[in-house]
Amino acid sequence: MSLYNPQRSRNLYNPKSSKPFKLSRSKIDLFLNCPRCFYIDRRLGTGLPPSFPFNLNSAVDHLLKKEFDFYRSKQEPHPLMIEQGIDAIPYQHDDIDDWRENFKGVQFHHQETNLVLTGAIDDIWINKADELLIVDYKSTSKNGEITLDADWQISYKRQMEFYQWLLRQNGFKVSNTGYFVYCNGDKSKNRFDGKLEFITKIIPYCGNDEWIDDAILDAHSCLLLDEIPPITRTCDFCLYQATVQQHVENN
Repeated sequence: MSLYNPQRSRNLYNPKSSKPFKLSRSKIDLFLNCPRCFYIDRRLGTGLPPSFPFNLNSAVDHLLKKEFDFYRSKQEPHPLMIEQGIDAIPYQHDDIDDWRENFKGVQFHHQETNLVLTGAIDDIWINKADELLIVDYKSTSKNGEITLDADWQISYKRQMEFYQWLLRQNGFKVSNTGYFVYCNGDKSKNRFDGKLEFITKIIPYCGNDEWIDDAILDAHSCLLLDEIPPITRTCDFCLYQATVQQHVENN
């Protein structure tokens, strides 16, 4: 039985092609997590099983964008920014809508690898030093304080740093400090009453994008391989695949 999917073959990397190849921020993150899964996805056309759509999270993102766009049009700080002492305003730019659109985003052609790196941002603010501040919206519902301390949140930090890097490559002055607008669904209420209330917190994060150039070069080298990379021992998908393969071979 063939697992070939013609729909997935439209954006597969071909080492013999001279055409620039588009690679998103999330695919770089996939490579860092597991070169094998990255190779199977971008060279062979079989991606990881899709997750369920986070429609509530998407709704929160959409409403936050509309809310910050209101203050962007007035070129005034959002009350949350004032409340938390952030001396900035939402950044106004002709390309802001394209930068926030999936499959467009901020783009940069990396000449050495002929890769076009992309990433769709949530928002950008600008401070009085004319530095751009990358902003990412996050939503969850958990007890206790919202932080960035969990091991799995390294992907959030890399996401922020990648956006900072992309805008710097496009000639913008970007602050190392970015912000996560984190909305936490309040489960302490006695009733639902058809609405979910959120406690919103803005968390600053000081990024460091020095890892990105090496990651791009390493991802490109992976794409040039003639064989699938070995399994990654920390990857659940690799371990699942290896277990199934072992069972098949033993039976």
